[in-house]
Amino acid sequence: MHLTLRRVHRRTAKREAREPAFYISTPPASPYTSFKMADPAFALPSYDEIHVWSTRLDDPKSDVGRLYETLTPDERDRAARFYFEKHRRRFIVGRGILRHIIACYFGVGAAQIRFDYSLKGKPALAEPKVENFSCNLSHSGDLALYAFSDGAPIGVDVEILRPVEDMDAIARRFFSSLECDMLQGVPAADRIEAFFNCWTRKEAYVKAVGLGLWIPLDSFTVSVAPSEPARLVQLRSPSDDAAKWSIHHLRPAVDAVGAVAIPSLNRKLVLRQFA
Repeated sequence: MHLTLRRVHRRTAKREAREPAFYISTPPASPYTSFKMADPAFALPSYDEIHVWSTRLDDPKSDVGRLYETLTPDERDRAARFYFEKHRRRFIVGRGILRHIIACYFGVGAAQIRFDYSLKGKPALAEPKVENFSCNLSHSGDLALYAFSDGAPIGVDVEILRPVEDMDAIARRFFSSLECDMLQGVPAADRIEAFFNCWTRKEAYVKAVGLGLWIPLDSFTVSVAPSEPARLVQLRSPSDDAAKWSIHHLRPAVDAVGAVAIPSLNRKLVLRQFA
């Protein structure tokens, strides 16, 4: 799913010089509370909360060397495989900040954090050993989101808003027929935002379930229109209950949308920014 969008992004990037940029007319005020690396500790999410953090991976204030020192040998190997320095730096900063947030939650050193991965690639906290603590991360460009919860699996996704070549064809390939109909019903001026609303909500749900692309993307339906609340509309399997799921719309930047999904209701969304 991401691979397709990245290919689209590479194609559309070549056209940026001759196409008008995509702008949001009314920038929303940021609801994110700011924290810094020097802050000693963060309160864990309570059972009725979801914590979502945002950060900029290209922030020149990031101490890349310090963050690199917290990575495991495997993570350092992964960083070294990036061809471009920009992407290598983003990986180091993104993983290092994830480690720092978790370290401050539990009062341990960032280098002590260890992750296990499911057969489908979903990360889970292995050290320190904590039951029912769930985390997930996503990035688009230099914008990263981290989501944390207690007692339920969680998934998060973010995308930078941008023109998408062959948007209708991509929607027909990945979206349910109802989502395609809803997308066509959105005013043309809002259609790019609606497309990425749908994309991020589907991705967040798939990541929360933990089965990745083993779940057919057209087997469930989410809300699409910017004027409607984020929600899981229906699941194809009659044994699954869409009503037990919460999907929260996120607006971490003027030019980005995101979503966080969790099989739990009535949780408070706590928004934080790592600056």
